[in-house]
Amino acid sequence: MARKTMIAGNWKMNCLQKDGVDLAKNIALKVKNNKYNCEFLVCPPYTLLYSVKKALRGTKIALGAQDSHQSDKGAHTGDISPQMLKDIGCEYTILGHSERRTDHHENNALVAKKAQAAYANGLKTIICVGETAKQREDGETLAICAKQVRGSLPKESNATNTVIAYEPVWAIGTGKTPTAKDVEDVHAAIRQVVAKKFGAKTANNMRILYGGSVKPSNAKEFLSLPDVDGALIGGASLKADDFLAIAKSVC
Repeated sequence: MARKTMIAGNWKMNCLQKDGVDLAKNIALKVKNNKYNCEFLVCPPYTLLYSVKKALRGTKIALGAQDSHQSDKGAHTGDISPQMLKDIGCEYTILGHSERRTDHHENNALVAKKAQAAYANGLKTIICVGETAKQREDGETLAICAKQVRGSLPKESNATNTVIAYEPVWAIGTGKTPTAKDVEDVHAAIRQVVAKKFGAKTANNMRILYGGSVKPSNAKEFLSLPDVDGALIGGASLKADDFLAIAKSVC
């Protein structure tokens, strides 16, 4: 199957009800009024999932969460289960984002367990990988990303239920970006790791997004690369015009 470009917005810990609903409605209106040959996904905070789902009703824009637990229910104060996310209308959940790995000390094994739970409840995953500034300076970028891919994607992962996002940690929210060649080299290497673990067919069909200070001014350069299948967008996803301008650059 052809890899359809995905434009995904990670709103992170931003937006109250009015702002979030207005943003979702604005994105929905602009998508409806223009022809884009790509898949759209928005991932608001948990508090906005229900209201954003209503705001997106009648569109093909998918709803996703920013994380989910490895259990369906139980004594896990402050967590949310994949079963709950599916129940509220989510299609995707982001897992293993660098901010989860750093702030909550999540490792590859935990990300893999969360992915298994997500699949079991009918959710698709965006599994994030990426190196820190020090790891990059030490020449460990490819080795770190390979280790994260091998450890974070469980055996149940396939091209239908899983998207990988390469997010160099040092570029997230900093305005710094790697070169186009660096991005393509990492994406190609990730695809090779997927091929070794899951086979060439899965590797050829699995989408790999780029994330790390993606904005309208650099989107076309990155998203036109052969092994880049879209973007996981942070700050620019909080402005409908910027979010859609990124999509327009390639879709």
